[in-house]
Amino acid sequence: MILSQAKIRLTAPLKSLLPTLFVWLLLFAPAQAATALKVALKEDVKQIAVGSSTAAVVRDGTGKPLGQIEGMNAFHAVASADNKVKLGQWDASQLWIDPKNNGQVWIGENWYRGDTRLIYDDSDLTVVNQVNLEDYLYSVVGSEMAASWPLEALKAQAVAARSYALYKHKRSRNSYDLESTTASQVYKGVRSETPRTRQAVNSTKGQILTYQGNVILAAFHASSGGHTEDVEDVWNRRLPYLRGVSDYDQTAPVYQWQKRFSGREIGQQLEEVGTVEKLIPQQTTPQGRIVNLKVVGDRAAKTISGKQFRKALDLKSTLFEIHQNRRGFIIAGRGFGHGLGLSQWGAYYLAQQGANYRQILGHYYAQVQLALIETQMVRN
Repeated sequence: MILSQAKIRLTAPLKSLLPTLFVWLLLFAPAQAATALKVALKEDVKQIAVGSSTAAVVRDGTGKPLGQIEGMNAFHAVASADNKVKLGQWDASQLWIDPKNNGQVWIGENWYRGDTRLIYDDSDLTVVNQVNLEDYLYSVVGSEMAASWPLEALKAQAVAARSYALYKHKRSRNSYDLESTTASQVYKGVRSETPRTRQAVNSTKGQILTYQGNVILAAFHASSGGHTEDVEDVWNRRLPYLRGVSDYDQTAPVYQWQKRFSGREIGQQLEEVGTVEKLIPQQTTPQGRIVNLKVVGDRAAKTISGKQFRKALDLKSTLFEIHQNRRGFIIAGRGFGHGLGLSQWGAYYLAQQGANYRQILGHYYAQVQLALIETQMVRN
């Protein structure tokens, strides 16, 4: 059966499906615990446009002031031949751009809150935005969800994103905590903020999800295709709070999808096999996601992971079936993303039906508690 023909009905009463599962905890972070995040905006670039909405102090990596740039002027930071970052008349292995009076920094094509660090890294530049946690979330919520969605869905996203960011921050060993793409969570700067995203963040300020007193890895995705996954079936690591549950994402535009390929087209995206003649799933998760599959071509055969296959063919998920005909292959799938934790389209539907953000989070994350941390404003 082609998956695009599959339908799931919502029959159970909403109230019986969504009990309030939360116990309130008050957790106060130690005074020295920073709530500023380091977010990599660009990596491996030779130069980048930078600026500030207000006058900004330029500092070296030790924090020593080197000079000042005027507001609303554009500059180019360059990876110089002598292993330094060069910005106008200044150069050092690292440079900070620190706006005055709560100004914003211009990086590449967008405005961002906070400060910017330019790091020379093996002949290239890494650009890191240091930004307060709550300010960061104003953008993330608007980057990850449409601001027009129900407020309770936006609030659920804010708590999940805050938890995810703090989880990564606590474990960071790099010059940054998070990336600004789907490799972490999407962060587009000020342009993705709206009054509604700020409202969602402000109304849940400091709230995080915890398990046994520790912030959780609050994974989320767009749409699971009807049922989320147990984490160990996808990431080979068991976490008691990331368990598979029924999803409510059937109204999502990505709930069902299809893509068609010839054997030659698939072979061009995979190395060594030539024109593909057969695609044979070898292992699937209990929900049907492809863990690995055998690719048989006219030159060679090899087994690859479902993740590799998804990336090579730009598929929305690894939850798909393969159908072959004389013209080639039909990949018929469901959902968008890894299928772990919060389903954004599921949250959208549940909020439309009257569920609050606590009920939504309690459905998608098992055995968790909602905790409150004390956030701090951090400026250089």
